[in-house]
Amino acid sequence: MDYSKFDDETLLRLIHRANADALGVFYDRYSRLVYSVAYSTLGDTHLAEDITQDVFMRIWQRAGTYNADQSRVTTWLTSITRHRIIDVLRQQRIRPEKNSISWAETELNDPPDGQNVESDVDEAIRRRQIRWAINQLPEEQQMALGLSFFRGMSHPEIAEALGEPLGTVKTRIRLGMQKLRQLLKES
Repeated sequence: MDYSKFDDETLLRLIHRANADALGVFYDRYSRLVYSVAYSTLGDTHLAEDITQDVFMRIWQRAGTYNADQSRVTTWLTSITRHRIIDVLRQQRIRPEKNSISWAETELNDPPDGQNVESDVDEAIRRRQIRWAINQLPEEQQMALGLSFFRGMSHPEIAEALGEPLGTVKTRIRLGMQKLRQLLKES
């Protein structure tokens, strides 16, 4: 049977019934996504590979928990990946018992920058989603948005730099922002 023709929800139902071939097809479809999210967050190939393997083990064990009414498959998969990344980062930052301190000696402030694991992971995933969404736009819209947001150029300055009419530049920016909003809302 050719499982590659099945949609994601069907594959997850088959995985829930312990169908290893369905898991193989699902892995082929999404392993690069999971690895990319893990690698872009952690910057370590070995940890990203381990997380990818762990995520698909969890899929094998929990495929029945997916609910199409709550989220898209990619959102659910990214969420599982995010939680696994957080688990790994927390494990890396745990102090050995002999170095622990009591709650009485600790001030309850927000952790310093770089130590709030969940927000660091959320920020890395958000950046990746934005980069992905921008890459979906036509090149002209990417250029106009880039000049506006990253270079701080006004619409007339962009029109002059690109040699385009002001109305064209405004339209490209408006359409680009609408498309980005739609893409980011879907992801």
